[in-house]
Amino acid sequence: MFLSVFEMFKVGIGPSSSHTMGPMVAAARFLDLMRASPFQFAGVRASLHGSLAFTGIGHATDRATILGLAGFLPDSYDHTKAEATLAAINTDRTLTPTGLPRLAFDPKTDMIFDYEMALPGHANGMRLMATDAQGDIVLSETYYSIGGGFVMTQAELDAGKATDEGAPIPFPFKTAAEMLDMATQSGKSIAQMKRANEIARGGPENFRKGTQRLWQVMNDCINRGLSTEGILPGGLSVRRRAKSIHDALLAERGMNLNAPHTINDWMSVYAMAVNEENAAGGQVVTAPTNGAAGVLPATLRYYLDHVPGASETHIEDFFLTAAAIGGLVKFNASISGAEAGCQAEVGSAAAMAAAGLCAVMGGSPEQVENAAEIALEHHLGMTCDPVKGLVQVPCIERNGLGAIKAVSAASLALRGDGTHLVPLDACIETMRQTGADMSEKYKETSLGGLAVNVPNC
Repeated sequence: MFLSVFEMFKVGIGPSSSHTMGPMVAAARFLDLMRASPFQFAGVRASLHGSLAFTGIGHATDRATILGLAGFLPDSYDHTKAEATLAAINTDRTLTPTGLPRLAFDPKTDMIFDYEMALPGHANGMRLMATDAQGDIVLSETYYSIGGGFVMTQAELDAGKATDEGAPIPFPFKTAAEMLDMATQSGKSIAQMKRANEIARGGPENFRKGTQRLWQVMNDCINRGLSTEGILPGGLSVRRRAKSIHDALLAERGMNLNAPHTINDWMSVYAMAVNEENAAGGQVVTAPTNGAAGVLPATLRYYLDHVPGASETHIEDFFLTAAAIGGLVKFNASISGAEAGCQAEVGSAAAMAAAGLCAVMGGSPEQVENAAEIALEHHLGMTCDPVKGLVQVPCIERNGLGAIKAVSAASLALRGDGTHLVPLDACIETMRQTGADMSEKYKETSLGGLAVNVPNC
């Protein structure tokens, strides 16, 4: 099993990796399918199912799907161009993707929210259809947005998780137990093993440049969030708070006003800055999802800005270790809120961040595994119940608390020798089972929890 750092961490747009980025990627894949087809196409349609339907408007799934069918991709998204394209589509009711004829598409009738029929493969299902001049469907494909911007067709989902194409990797661990055994046998750290796997697939220069870009985008996102004020879109009138909190923290420096627990405010404000940017549709990095995108960069920024002896030379090891843990969670359970609740998103992010921080602070592989387990264990059962289907309440603050838990988990693990009762593998399996047992009301449908108990109009 191999999931690259650049699969776990992908540059994209808010507010959701599974509801915004995933559908855009699926639409782009469908365009490629159309380009390879012998049929003559005259129009396209899209239908959203399950969680994609229930929270699609709040998560901008309709916009993302339409823009994807128009040729946009998350990694190269241009907001100004996208707005102009959407305006033209709403006026002309046509799409003009490269390499295809002008396609009829009326957003009011061809973008369908199907609240009745869930698709069998995953809670985030969508169907894309191409029609001929008579309006008959001549090509269709079912896609599932399975979390973190990952997209699979029905056939790919049916093929199972074991599918892995590419050059052989030296450390193919599928469980935390295998990971620790390989570390013991090789004498390498988790980051060193993961680095060897990455280089085997992509080479050292691609890895170096890729990780530099990831941190640049993450850090830029934090800084934008710390300097931007205003009301977030969507109708809840949620006010951005990161800038005012950050300004207050800066003003208090050197005034002997800081209680020791003020460090928690720094961790929170870094995370909130990211998730306010995400809620506004800005550029973020999945870590491992958009809804949980603030936890890991906040933890890394905390390390770089507040931990004595911290060094930017350790950023790669932070990413490598975090990605190794994220890959285990995704392969053996889920990182999708629509599949397993927010334990799968913020819980996974906290486990990844805790592992990364523990590693760069000198933790052994056993301590790193312990840190990840502590962080994930104390998110078990967390629901995903966004008010009005927006990635704002409780998501923004939840990332701040996730970062605090990540730092606490790493600190606790470093106080021990790595010996602990609950293995990370058992915790991941418990998360999977808990997600399977969780009511659909609490899995990103906005049909339960805070979403129905907080006035949202």
